[in-house]
Amino acid sequence: MDPEARGEAKAGHDWLAFHAASEALAARTPHERLRVHHGFRSRILPDRRDLIVYVPPGYDDSPERSYPVLYLQDGQNLFDPETSYIKGRTWRVQETADAAIAAGTVEPLIIVGIYNTGERRLAEYTHERDWQMGGGEADSYGSLLTRELLPWIARHYRVKPGREHTGLGGSSLGGLVSLYLGLRHADVFGRLAVMSPSVWWNHKSILGVLDELAPQIKARPRIWLDVGDHEGRMTLADTVHLDKQLTANGWDQDQVHFERVVGGTHDEGSWAGRVGPMLEFLFPGK
Repeated sequence: MDPEARGEAKAGHDWLAFHAASEALAARTPHERLRVHHGFRSRILPDRRDLIVYVPPGYDDSPERSYPVLYLQDGQNLFDPETSYIKGRTWRVQETADAAIAAGTVEPLIIVGIYNTGERRLAEYTHERDWQMGGGEADSYGSLLTRELLPWIARHYRVKPGREHTGLGGSSLGGLVSLYLGLRHADVFGRLAVMSPSVWWNHKSILGVLDELAPQIKARPRIWLDVGDHEGRMTLADTVHLDKQLTANGWDQDQVHFERVVGGTHDEGSWAGRVGPMLEFLFPGK
């Protein structure tokens, strides 16, 4: 089994402990502009999942204003050092977004972190079943997002409607599922953050999915794609291949940005350093 694949499988079991830790912290809000919603229930998939929602500075002072929204996988790791996979190390999304918005390089936006569900993370974040590792529930997860979560967020937060104001993103398997669902639901998600994607899944079948779906897409999502050059030779080569295949399928330089991160590794600390440039590309200041 590929070393990265073994790591993903182990991580799936480890996430159970971190999800349990998040339950124990149910009464704690990490910041006044981070709203934690516990136990979001779906009729499509069995597990409840927590949500953490970032609202930009001034949100409560401007009740007439609405905002674009970015949905990110693995919500445990984005904001709160107490729930992150490596305790104390997050993507620093709030700090980075606040600074970029204040500088005018990023449009004020809402960011929704969707906690994964622990042991079933691998199943929900993969588009096809692998004969060794299982998985293959991404279509159901996509239905949860488009039919249940997005409408719920729209009822509770002032988000701008339309694909041009709606983004989806994640890293590793979270990057894989974000790319897949962004292609499958290009009418819903117009901006994608595909960070260190697990292209290797099921013999790199996402490349065939791209070739199949691209001709059917009327409006191509804008894509941030990145990989660190210290993430492993195959991970780097796979992501370079994905970038070339996006170009071959019609994405131009204005629609996709590929970042090869010098010294970049496959962990929260490295992804934290990429949040700012990713937000600037997908949600540039006006």
